[in-house]
Formats: sequence, structure tokens, C-alpha cells
Amino acid sequence: MIDELIDILDETGEFTGEVKLKSEAHQLGLYHASVHIWFFTDLGEIVLQKRADDKDTYPGLWDISVAGHIGTGETPEDSAIREIKEEIGLSVSKDDLKFIGIYVAEKTPKPDLYDNEFHHIYISCLDVSIKTLTLQEEEVSDLILIQVDEFKDILQDPIKRKNYVPHDKAYYTFILKEITNQL
Repeated sequence: MIDELIDILDETGEFTGEVKLKSEAHQLGLYHASVHIWFFTDLGEIVLQKRADDKDTYPGLWDISVAGHIGTGETPEDSAIREIKEEIGLSVSKDDLKFIGIYVAEKTPKPDLYDNEFHHIYISCLDVSIKTLTLQEEEVSDLILIQVDEFKDILQDPIKRKNYVPHDKAYYTFILKEITNQL
């Protein structure tokens, strides 16, 4: 995985003026910013990506349509547009993205890796077939479409849920409500 420079935030989400490598921020548990982009279709489906098997966190699990760290000096919108192009080969504009909020998550995906992030969350309607998208092999191994209600059922099943990145219940509730409101 490529290490990148990111801005360090304090526990309230304000810039500290520090810049660190992503790996260092994770090792030290420093707060930083990321983007989460959830794509949905007019048919009430959401796009999920399967994380590549050699990812350092949650390899091979199903996750957000597109996600990534906000690079040093980069705006959340520009980061979202860049990550979408890199991970699934789709070109979007700022007008295609609807910002729905910031969610703070503190996770320890594995020993000595502390992921304390302010997720800048966007939703967007996907109007092309997922078959036309080009996956970034280092990040994404597959894409699926799943009905919102089916996804909600999976999240309630402790066995099935093990195949998905463990975002907390409040996070998923927030995202799925916002997507449902767009349908």
C-alpha cells in the first residue's frame, strides 16, 4: 500500500498544523480526515466494494463504495473526486456529490494500528453499470449492488455481518437513512 502525507487533526477535528505519513498517524493514534462515498442506484441498491486481500486493515471484507484518506492540503471534495477516479475509474464532479456530514470513528483494526478518523461522507447516485467501472487492484477486488433492505438485514445478522467492515451501528443507520431519503 502507498503511504501518503496527511494533515493531523485534534480531537475536535481542527488542523494542528502537523503533517505525518498515514502509517505514522495510524501507529500513534493521531486524528486525521478521510472521505467516504456511498453510491446508490434509482432501484434502491447500494454499491459495496470488496477490499483487496492484501490491505493492511480489513482485507477481503465488504465496505463503503469508495473511501480514502484526505491528502495534505486537499479539500474533502477534491479527495472524494480523486478517490472515486482511482478506486473505481469513474469521473464525477462536485455537483455529483451530496455532502451529508462528518462522522468521528475511533477504531483499532489490529494491534498497534489506531484509526482515529473524521469521515467526510458523501452520497451519489450511480447512473452507470458497475460492470463498466475499472477497479484499482491494490485497493478493490470486487463490486456488488445490494438492496438497502437486504443490507440492513445483513447488518442485523452476526454471522453474515462478519463479511463486512465493522462500522458502528449509528454510522450505518445514518448512512442508510440518508440514502433512503434520496430514493
